[in-house]
Amino acid sequence: MIIAQYGFRDEELYDPLEVFESAGYKVDIAAQTKEEAKGMLGAIVKPHLTFKDVKTYEYDAVIVVGGRGTMTLADNPDVLKIVKDAYDRQKVVGAICLGPMVLAKAGLLKGRKATVSLCQDSMRLFKQLGIELVNDDVIATGLIVTANGPVASKKFAKKISEMILG
Repeated sequence: MIIAQYGFRDEELYDPLEVFESAGYKVDIAAQTKEEAKGMLGAIVKPHLTFKDVKTYEYDAVIVVGGRGTMTLADNPDVLKIVKDAYDRQKVVGAICLGPMVLAKAGLLKGRKATVSLCQDSMRLFKQLGIELVNDDVIATGLIVTANGPVASKKFAKKISEMILG
């Protein structure tokens, strides 16, 4: 799970984490540094690894957690490389809230249906890149899953778990 160092959305990390771990998956959290990461609502997380240390071939899925800080991830070349590599390796790639903007900038959503937390930046980017914006909690197209915000966190995680199991 990829999080912003500052300003990730707490429940968009913890709700899926709970679903994945209860399904028996081992989850690593990656951020810019291994220093404490801070959530929008006060969560403090110690990332397991940095973006540069992520080896996508070791994982079944890569998930971008949302929140205000996620905007910084959309311009981070290491994060864009991670999601592209995961997709190229036929891994499930998920993003929630503003996270789909990362997938959009990585070129993974072009010509697809997707959802995102609605704001001027996300709507402009989706329109500019030819992404069909669907106003729904969770959208799965191929191996890509997008979700629109914290209320969809568990539904998003359950869909990803189903896709990993095939």
